[in-house]
Amino acid sequence: MRAARRTDRSSQTSRYKEEEDGGSSPGRAGQDPLKMIWKRGFVRLVFVSAIIWMMLILIALLFHVWSCSSNIRFLSALCKKDSKVLNMLDSIGLSPKPQHRCPIPLADDPEAIVVPKRTPNTIPKRLSYIMVDEKANTPLFGGHQSWTERENSFKLNTTMKVHCGFMQNGGADMDPMDVEYAKKCRFVVASGIFDGYDVPHQPSNISDRSQKLFCFLMVVDEVSLDFIKQNVTVLEDADGGKWVGIWRLVTLHNSPYDEPRRNGKVPKILTHRLFPHAWYSIWIDGKMELIVDPLLILERYLWRGKHTFAIACHKHHRSIYEEGDAIKRRKRYARPLIDLHMKIYRYEGMEPWNPNKRTISDVPEGAVLIREHTTMTNLFSCLWFNEVNLFTPRDQLSFGHVVYRLGDAFNFFMFPNCEYNSLFILHRHTREHSSVVEWVKSLDEFKRNTSGLKEGRGGLGLWSPYPGDLDSVHLPPVARTSPAG
Repeated sequence: MRAARRTDRSSQTSRYKEEEDGGSSPGRAGQDPLKMIWKRGFVRLVFVSAIIWMMLILIALLFHVWSCSSNIRFLSALCKKDSKVLNMLDSIGLSPKPQHRCPIPLADDPEAIVVPKRTPNTIPKRLSYIMVDEKANTPLFGGHQSWTERENSFKLNTTMKVHCGFMQNGGADMDPMDVEYAKKCRFVVASGIFDGYDVPHQPSNISDRSQKLFCFLMVVDEVSLDFIKQNVTVLEDADGGKWVGIWRLVTLHNSPYDEPRRNGKVPKILTHRLFPHAWYSIWIDGKMELIVDPLLILERYLWRGKHTFAIACHKHHRSIYEEGDAIKRRKRYARPLIDLHMKIYRYEGMEPWNPNKRTISDVPEGAVLIREHTTMTNLFSCLWFNEVNLFTPRDQLSFGHVVYRLGDAFNFFMFPNCEYNSLFILHRHTREHSSVVEWVKSLDEFKRNTSGLKEGRGGLGLWSPYPGDLDSVHLPPVARTSPAG
């Protein structure tokens, strides 16, 4: 009887366990309950952690996209336009469309635009260029401009003759076939690639009328030409001209400067010298893709307001001293040379920008230049380039000073930065630009160094004795106005 009772108790206990386990298999019934609890808890912890981690990534991604399309200046400053996230979204067509803080008043129909008559020349009426350097045995592209010649070039007369690059045997030579092709160009969209930092980006939204009216000329050096041939398809026509899509490649041989950054200023600023038969030109930097019909650009920024020169204002800076400070902080050029450049301008009376000035800013966004090639705009371009040739290649510093020196004689249209951002799509460079000169901290490094830190064919004004006491000059204090500036 006792044995029968033990058997009944054992069967009852087994039934209770089966009921607790929900009818599980005999193998699970033999497992330790504490281990099963830990195992289930670990699986749940991993699952919940993965969900939380994915939610954090999604929130960060949404914040990044929102900041890039936000109208709030602080948030837009945090956005990195060339990030891999935006590039990936753009490749699948999900990138956020840029939101602008002002409307873009473009005309609707390029076919309906009436091209006006050319603007008459006033002062100067006739402009010619110094082509032969009689002061030195070694010819330089920008010539050996003296301080007296520089000072006289800012004094306007009916007839003027100034330095303007392209000195005899100074370099930057075009192929004869490109020279002949450019002679027929009256309306030009120009761009440039130097030292292989970019490949040509094809413009979009170009009307049939503009394709017939405009020459699209991409100026390259020999290094960039080889790089482009290795990465994109280059076609050659019967006359030997080289083409990448709509762009005609124009090669400059014998680079005039040691620095690619300074070489890039030649076609950018001296477009009227490179293509002397052009009436109008639109310059865009090589990393940009034009997305607005060029005829609409000329109508909006030149013809509608009867302007001959248009450029956008800088996104963050108004004063050249703010811009100079940002260049030093971001290590975009040698700090002592930037200081020397700014001291010369301060000595010559260049005040920091303030709201009482006649221009909305002294610092432009120089990636887009829109010009009618009149004698006045050509003179301005020459004087602007001479500053780049004499001092540093940071042309945003020189622009405001030349405007200041010419005074009311040079009228131009500086349009809002938000409109500038609607004219193109900005692409990343194929590689980051870097030069040892950007990291120099003292003038002694130039004087002691024998490896070519010092530009031998440009920036000579910084190494020539200046006719003024620069030791007494104190640069104005600068307050950082933007976290992105």
